Amino acid sequence: KSGVAASAAAPVSHDSQEAVFDYEGQYQAKLAKKHGDKSYRYFNNINRLAGRFPQAHTANAANIVTVWCSNDYLGQSKNPVVVDAMKDALDTYGAGAGGTRNIAGNSALHLRLEAELASLHRMEAALVFSSCFVANDATISTLCSALPGCVIFSDKMNHASMIQGIRHSGAKKHVFNHNDLAHLEQLLAQYPRSTPKLIAFESVYSMSGTVGRIPEICALAKKYGAITYLDEVHAVGMYGPHGAGVAEHYDYEASLRAPVGQRIAGSLMDQVDIVTGTLGKAFGIVGGYIAASSSLVDMIRSYAPGFIFTTSLPPPINAGAVASIQYLSESQRERYLQQTHVRQLKSDLASAGIPVVPNPSHIVPVLVGDAERAKMASDMLLNEHNIYVQSINYPTVSVGEERLRITPSPGHSTAMRARLLGALDSVWNKLGLRRTTDWEREGGRCGVGESRAQWEEHVGWKRGAEYMWEDHQLKQARDYEMARKGAVPITPAIPETVQQIISATMV
Repeated sequence: KSGVAASAAAPVSHDSQEAVFDYEGQYQAKLAKKHGDKSYRYFNNINRLAGRFPQAHTANAANIVTVWCSNDYLGQSKNPVVVDAMKDALDTYGAGAGGTRNIAGNSALHLRLEAELASLHRMEAALVFSSCFVANDATISTLCSALPGCVIFSDKMNHASMIQGIRHSGAKKHVFNHNDLAHLEQLLAQYPRSTPKLIAFESVYSMSGTVGRIPEICALAKKYGAITYLDEVHAVGMYGPHGAGVAEHYDYEASLRAPVGQRIAGSLMDQVDIVTGTLGKAFGIVGGYIAASSSLVDMIRSYAPGFIFTTSLPPPINAGAVASIQYLSESQRERYLQQTHVRQLKSDLASAGIPVVPNPSHIVPVLVGDAERAKMASDMLLNEHNIYVQSINYPTVSVGEERLRITPSPGHSTAMRARLLGALDSVWNKLGLRRTTDWEREGGRCGVGESRAQWEEHVGWKRGAEYMWEDHQLKQARDYEMARKGAVPITPAIPETVQQIISATMV
């Protein structure tokens, strides 16, 4: 017995002859794996020019390219109203926040921003985070660890931030097939109504452009005693008469009539329990947030480490976000132009046989189906045509569904669109990439080359509707803007003649 004890107490050998773990070798092996499966991420040096949106220069400031993949969907990052608000806050309050919200980092601008967000979503309260990745991770992990025996139901295509929050919560989870209501109900039915449940899903899925089935999921949540967690990251600013997202767009007319901030009883927005969004995409700034009931928001504020133990957003960021939200709540110009350009581009690509993953949103995913060739296509567009479109590979999308993700903006002109179409056609020919008819002969993939009946099962939104922004809504937006601006025509941010001059210098 004493021998066992002596052996257990024997110190670990630190003999200098013993080999040390090969840390660098491990790092290199992990990178080699990424290079081997073609999923290694390359970051291009792209410097967007505020005065020439949507153009940028590369590492060489004289090399001007047109950006077709930015998440600054509406060009708000260069909107003078937003920029001026940020400059004023910078001059008045300085560059930094000064600390966490609890220690010197809580200001009137933080409170104003949260009030604006709560009003936008017609919720009781809102809470701002440093990013929406942090918002999703902190909220889901904190909320579901606080609900005893909570079970989470997550859409298969949910963003990594929600998946991270689910992991950190320690709660039991079920993953349901994308937009598959029957599968979701089958999973929900396994548990009594008394079991706390959270259904996590998105309104617009960023890589496919498909739309979450919000009304049906809210109905299932009510039936089985669950709460809903709706990620509107790629929809805020873009949909609804005030830019509150897809939930608002479902009740477009009612939302148009009701003052911002006023609850609309029975509306879809009124049925969603928790909304999460970003300030870094259509609003053109940075940061994330949640909007929900006062008690839920206060609970997250009081318990979430991702909120408590981090420096708060700086005053200029808060001021710019407030200005952007207010501007897009009033202006329809940017949404009208963006949606019009999306329709035109999708139509042009279809005519050219360039394979676009079908969806009713503003995302234009062009299917390549191979990681290496998707990267080659992206490089050729940049180096030979001065067009920047990033390739999207695994794990962001499934292997075999690699793509180019295109996002038209209000500033993309007809000349720019023509150049993009010609460049894509050239790249497709040079690389021998499959066109829509080729995918059709192979049986189709992720909606491309499939019948409408097949892909409509998964794209969401209303059956038979080509786009979320319907014709009469676009007309209403156009008429509203022309009346507001004294019958001035709605045109891209940079006049067509200027774009043609710029394009001519790039040939």
